[in-house]
Amino acid sequence: MKNEGLSSKDVATLLKKYGANVVRDKSAGFGKKYLLPLVSPISLMLIAAAVLSYFNNDKLDALFIILLYFLNYFIGQWQTHKADKSIAKLQESLKVMIKVKRDGEWKEVISDDLVPGDVVALGLGSIIPADGEILSSDNLALNEAALTGESLPQEKAVGDKIWSGTFVATGDLTAQITATGGETRFGKTIMGIDTNGEKSILEKDIMRISKFLSVLAIIAVAILTVAAFLRHESLALMLTLDLSLLIAGIPIALPAVMAVILSIGASVLAHKKVIVRRLSALEDLSNVNLLLSDKTGTLTTGEIAVTGSKSYSDKFSDDDIIALANMVAHSKTPDAIDSAIHLKAHDIKAIDAEVEKFVPYNGDNKRATVTVKYNGEEYVISSGAAQIVAKDNAEILKSVAEASGAGFRTLAVGVGKNEDDVRAVGLLYLADPLRKNSAETIRFMQKSGIAVKMVTGDNHLIAAKIAGELGLNGVVLTRDDMNSFSADVFSEILPSDKQKIVEHFQKAKYVVASTGDGVNDLPALKTANVGIAVSNAVPALKSAADIVLLKDGLGVIRDAIIEARKIFERLYNYSVYRISESSRVIVTILILGLAIGSYPLDPLQLILLAVFNDIPIMSLATDRVKASGNPAKINNSRRLKYALTYGFLGIASSLALFFIMYSWWGLPMNVVKTMFFLKLTVSGHLLIYVAHTDKRWWKFLPSRGVIFATLGTQFVASILAFTGFLMPTPISLGLIGIVWLWSIIWMQISEFGKWILQKIVK
Repeated sequence: MKNEGLSSKDVATLLKKYGANVVRDKSAGFGKKYLLPLVSPISLMLIAAAVLSYFNNDKLDALFIILLYFLNYFIGQWQTHKADKSIAKLQESLKVMIKVKRDGEWKEVISDDLVPGDVVALGLGSIIPADGEILSSDNLALNEAALTGESLPQEKAVGDKIWSGTFVATGDLTAQITATGGETRFGKTIMGIDTNGEKSILEKDIMRISKFLSVLAIIAVAILTVAAFLRHESLALMLTLDLSLLIAGIPIALPAVMAVILSIGASVLAHKKVIVRRLSALEDLSNVNLLLSDKTGTLTTGEIAVTGSKSYSDKFSDDDIIALANMVAHSKTPDAIDSAIHLKAHDIKAIDAEVEKFVPYNGDNKRATVTVKYNGEEYVISSGAAQIVAKDNAEILKSVAEASGAGFRTLAVGVGKNEDDVRAVGLLYLADPLRKNSAETIRFMQKSGIAVKMVTGDNHLIAAKIAGELGLNGVVLTRDDMNSFSADVFSEILPSDKQKIVEHFQKAKYVVASTGDGVNDLPALKTANVGIAVSNAVPALKSAADIVLLKDGLGVIRDAIIEARKIFERLYNYSVYRISESSRVIVTILILGLAIGSYPLDPLQLILLAVFNDIPIMSLATDRVKASGNPAKINNSRRLKYALTYGFLGIASSLALFFIMYSWWGLPMNVVKTMFFLKLTVSGHLLIYVAHTDKRWWKFLPSRGVIFATLGTQFVASILAFTGFLMPTPISLGLIGIVWLWSIIWMQISEFGKWILQKIVK
């Protein structure tokens, strides 16, 4: 028999055959995730530098380079692991429990564990977890808007098909699962959509910076190699130095920095009920300048509410109409309208009556009827469509038309001594009310440079009413008028229209975020730069969206935007610092290499410099920043001017100190190399204080994490210089003090350069 369910043994076999009831992400496999970083270009260069050092009889250097190779790998993997763990933990909150018959008993299991053949029981509000066939039902109607776009519930009967992603609007059912995961109707839809992991706007920008610095380092290495070849220097030593310069100049920590900045941002948002499924979406969110928002459940509560009542009989007051309707709302499986009536009746303390007979609403009679005994007399009360209950009352029908024009739905109430005697006595006015913070959040969006447009399947009159309450007073278009797209509100929209709207505004150079709650929203959310599943979205859509909201309304998007803009600021500050620091090291060593005929640092010093730079850079993930009041925008010209200014001043500082030590004071080259290593470390880290803010550096210090990281690496570098460990030779405390004083003075010169540039660059 179909309704007997499966045994645990059958389930285990079917799980192996069909897999879990999930639509799999096209994510990286084990090899790409864990093995590929071991043979990345930077990793291969570190290995090559270690091998060359070994054959140059620098076995200690070779050992430390190998240790740095594994340190670089494990830092990157640890940050990636933390990011993945953060996402996995958040995803647990999206699990859905389903009542299923196993081994002859009803049990609750995670929807992921369903298999074809399972028998499930679902009640009012339940999400349909997979495709199936109805075995039994009671007063059943399913809301299939998530799949078809049809807003009205569809009545279902035994033998009808049910689809993953829809939900029970009224009644209850048992069904046998026929397809799970990628084999469901939804699964086949999503598998046909390209999810190739498009990189974010800022991620592409950072990668361009990385390529630029890599090319700069390669050009410098090529020039120095040709010069060394002409001087007939040791090829093995020259190759080791070249590789070391590439390692110091190329931003090794780039993937790890981005991973930790984004994972920390995701953790912050998790506490504010926002799940980030695609970390790079946070960067795109900071750039968003257009939000396409659903109406129902996002701007409005998504719940029917009784907003008023009107009596058309001398025998009944307006409140009496609510009380009468409440007597009719007697279903064992109340729908949204019944629940709204109960709530309103409770508010006015309506008196109930003894129910003797109840005939529920159905698609044929378009009304519900109840026989009650009240004050010793028997009455028949009906509520339902005005065209049925009040078909002979012209006054009420006129009011219904007017209410519809104002954006309200209506429910007519009739009373009589018997069913043939029922006459309409009043109306209830129903609406989906605005959320308390919707209008305020839209004003915040608009002040923050984000245009908001409402996209809804409701008729234009209802859409216009809600738009007016929200302050969206622009044009309201229907799908028949969509040629212009010049509107604040798009009404009577079908699922396919929503994707076209997204594509139109993207072509108009907008960075678009789009909200949705149903499977029919999937194409639009996947097309948008940031796809946002709202709190009442079906699980299928939540699993495919970039960002999932666990709290109702638009207000939570405000938190997400603020945090996203902070993330952008951190990554932007990192890019300014990275360009200036890498260009300073590369150009300084190129100039000195040509001027003195050799590198001013040993290979191990160059690699240590790269590692010491990466540690405080990693701490920028927790840096103290202020969110921009407008969509984040990469100003390449402005950034380049600041980065080159800092870089030029750093080059001037380094060259001046080197020639003072080497040519004026006549210090031995090994002493100069140790001092030069310390100078590049100390001054490079002090630059973070200047570059991370537009204010004077002492008025807006970095976070504690950044301060501890910079002071810690500077202290370790000073210890290495004093002891001579891993250095060509130790230097005195006096020389260490000179390096520190020199670096602090030039830090103020860099601050002055920033001040001058701020006067020039607006």
